[in-house]
Amino acid sequence: MQNPGLSVIDYLIIGIVLVVNLYFGLRYARNQRTTETYFAAKGRVPAWAIGMSLLATLISSVTFLGYPSEGYSSNWILLVQGLMVPVVLLGTIWFIVPLYRKVIGLSTYEYFEKRFGSLARYYSSIAFVLRQFSSMGTVFFLLSVALTNMTGADTFYIILIVGLIIITVNLLGGIEAVIWLDVFQGFMLFASGILCLAVILFSVNGGFSEVIEVAAANNRTGFGPYNLDFTQLTFVVMVINGMFYAIQKYGTDQTVVQRYLTAKTDKAAIKASILGISLTVPVWALFMFIGTALFVYYRQQPLPAGLRPDAVFPYFIMTKFPTGVVGFILAAMISAAICSLSADLNSLAAVGLEDFYKKWRPARTDQEYLAVSKTIVVFSGLIAILIGAIYLRAGNEGVLGIVFTLYAIFSGGIVGIFLLGIFSARANRQGVNIAIVVCILFTAYAFLTSTKIGYGADQKLLLDLGPYNFTHHKLMLGVYSHLVVIGVGYVASLFFPKPTLDRNLLYSGWRNGTAGQVTERETGETDSFSSFGMQDQMKAGNYKV
Repeated sequence: MQNPGLSVIDYLIIGIVLVVNLYFGLRYARNQRTTETYFAAKGRVPAWAIGMSLLATLISSVTFLGYPSEGYSSNWILLVQGLMVPVVLLGTIWFIVPLYRKVIGLSTYEYFEKRFGSLARYYSSIAFVLRQFSSMGTVFFLLSVALTNMTGADTFYIILIVGLIIITVNLLGGIEAVIWLDVFQGFMLFASGILCLAVILFSVNGGFSEVIEVAAANNRTGFGPYNLDFTQLTFVVMVINGMFYAIQKYGTDQTVVQRYLTAKTDKAAIKASILGISLTVPVWALFMFIGTALFVYYRQQPLPAGLRPDAVFPYFIMTKFPTGVVGFILAAMISAAICSLSADLNSLAAVGLEDFYKKWRPARTDQEYLAVSKTIVVFSGLIAILIGAIYLRAGNEGVLGIVFTLYAIFSGGIVGIFLLGIFSARANRQGVNIAIVVCILFTAYAFLTSTKIGYGADQKLLLDLGPYNFTHHKLMLGVYSHLVVIGVGYVASLFFPKPTLDRNLLYSGWRNGTAGQVTERETGETDSFSSFGMQDQMKAGNYKV
């Protein structure tokens, strides 16, 4: 592809947006004097801004480039996962939010420990860290590939510059800067997406109706295949996977749960969650449809030979948009990556501090904990930059497919632990520990017997057990891991005594009004459950369930 290049105006616009990103870090730097303000902003953020932040947290280069790539090369089947989010969450967010705001201080995985002990906490937090690093590497990869094709700049330096910006924003401004940067990016995302789609539809001979007709005739619409074959990527596979993904992302993911804690009240946190859910699915659909429209457009126009699907949208931007508009769209793309990665870094630091450092060095000063948090931000950012550089050697498989596969592998039965924790008063620590071990063994078996290495005819499985290989689609691996934990965990728990629990840890406690009581967090006073440098005051074993 011949690179048309960027004008001085385009570079100026991109530079201004990068400066704005840094401004948010400087703007809120003076507020970051304690770990509580650094990670939870002391409830200063309004619900609508938190909702926009949830949107921006889930929208990154993967959406901006991955979804158009899939819409261009296939149908809309990978959108099914996102469509399941509102279906599942609108029925569960009402008790998930107050549950976390009542029983944890900062780390999502503190709940897992209170319910099932330290192994459950460490296992779930390590799984989160692995998922986040794999996701961050993908964001860096997509952004660098797109900008290299557009600007001709060296890929490594693009990754390095973006990485240093997200590290700086987090070091200076903490979660408050991240949230308000997300708000800024959210508006840019909507504007750029709608602008791109409008230009594509206007450029297609026949407009919107022609896009729908040609796309349907070429299997670029719909969510099929619709059969029950779990060995292939089917609608049923994506529905099942999407249900567990929704619970995992909004019920067990630190990047999302941490947003619940920044709201002033339970009601505000729930409103923010519903707003985020309501905005995310339309954005995913918008960028998927951009890819579908691009497919139709390039059936009418010549396209350079050998152009990868994930490079088609950047090519269109560079060749069809005027000076200045190109810079705005590229700036929106960069900002989307920065926002998503900033949220990831802040959450990784929160988990690193709460789940690991505080366990290793308890009862230290808050200033020490704040310094450690910022150190974790720097090291996590550098590791993510390295992973992004490694991802540049990824194969020709669609990047969105790679993301979903890694997410399934690193899900590790976390949703199973969570569901047992909130719905089963009979499940206990011993049973869940056994389930975790079985889940690890199952995941290892399924991954090794379904993953090939090598190229072409020389490909071979990491572990070949013949007829006993795992042959189902890898997205089902995550689903099965959750089911393994639920089944094994519950049955194994029957062999051990019934646990004595605090009823706030269970759905039944919330249903009976326990979790609905006004907490100190909701009144704006110091939360008695907070672990921000204070001793955990929750007394387990007060209630027999």
